[in-house]
Amino acid sequence: MSPPPLPLPHVVLVSTFLFIFLLHHSATTALASSSSSQTLNTQTESLINPKLPPRTLSSSKKFEGSSELVHLRYHMGPVLSSSPINLYLIWYGLWNKPQKLLIKDFILSLSPSTPTAPSPSVSDWWRTVSLYTDQTGANVSRNVLIAGEYADLKHSHGTQLTRLDIQQVIATAVKSAPFPIDHRNGVYLVLTSQDVVVQEFCRAVCGFHYFTFPSMVGYTIPYAWIGNSAKQCPEVCAYPFAIPGYMTGGGPGALLPPNRDIGVDGMISVIAHELAELSTNPLVNAWYAGEDPTAPTEIGDLCEGLYGTGGGGGYLGQVMRDRGGRTYNLNGRSGRRFLVQWIWSPVLQACAGPNALD
Repeated sequence: MSPPPLPLPHVVLVSTFLFIFLLHHSATTALASSSSSQTLNTQTESLINPKLPPRTLSSSKKFEGSSELVHLRYHMGPVLSSSPINLYLIWYGLWNKPQKLLIKDFILSLSPSTPTAPSPSVSDWWRTVSLYTDQTGANVSRNVLIAGEYADLKHSHGTQLTRLDIQQVIATAVKSAPFPIDHRNGVYLVLTSQDVVVQEFCRAVCGFHYFTFPSMVGYTIPYAWIGNSAKQCPEVCAYPFAIPGYMTGGGPGALLPPNRDIGVDGMISVIAHELAELSTNPLVNAWYAGEDPTAPTEIGDLCEGLYGTGGGGGYLGQVMRDRGGRTYNLNGRSGRRFLVQWIWSPVLQACAGPNALD
């Protein structure tokens, strides 16, 4: 007898990476006035505002920017307030060392560090996530730790996975890996390599988060899955570093990824999106908009496609470009740079990012 279908977890919808996003003028003004100033080395960097294609057909009911139509509410569930948040990475499939190091550098950049990364930093971006609280007033933790790793090199559950299979991958990892089941502060992050096909990947999702079933893993623990789209659909899940064929006739060109890896650079924005939402809505009963918890609109959903001031109306917003033409909006550890979407601020009631311009 086949297992029952999973309730619909939160997903990053691929359609939103290809369409325009609405950002009202009032949101741009609020973000610009609230951001810290930044200084650019004009000899090596420049500001760009790459244009996106106009939205012609979309069923999306999401609204970006400051708007009375956005009703993000707290539903009394927990947030990830225990410090640190212990991330357990499960590398499913074949990953090379530079790819792993790039993703880990981003995750380790979320926490405040000494010396600090130049502004605008990944840690500054995560500070917006930490503004969210539970019913006791406890904030989402500022500290994110990689507490353990496990590499499933032999694709123990094959190269074609369903949503339920992701939990089986986690169950295999916790039985084999040298780390315990951390049911208090733990979060699992399943990262599938470019040769792994996941249910609805590319067609409908680029990543999702949910929580494990006790019958599968032993405990209810938040987890997220994100896939490397480099071979399967970079024009969908690694946009704007790759663009669909129908956009190549005089439309905006693809942007150069900040770390020269289209698949992994594209993954990192999805990882950021999922970690932000997993931290503020780990059991799908905390922070989200809408009345249906099986299809919540969360703090990343409200800002998909927005990367800088002026975003919306067909634009990513003001982001930076280095001398080599690589595009980014955040600085991380070890001199890394990343292009990561903005997230909804509960203070500004608008999409926010540390690269907002005064």
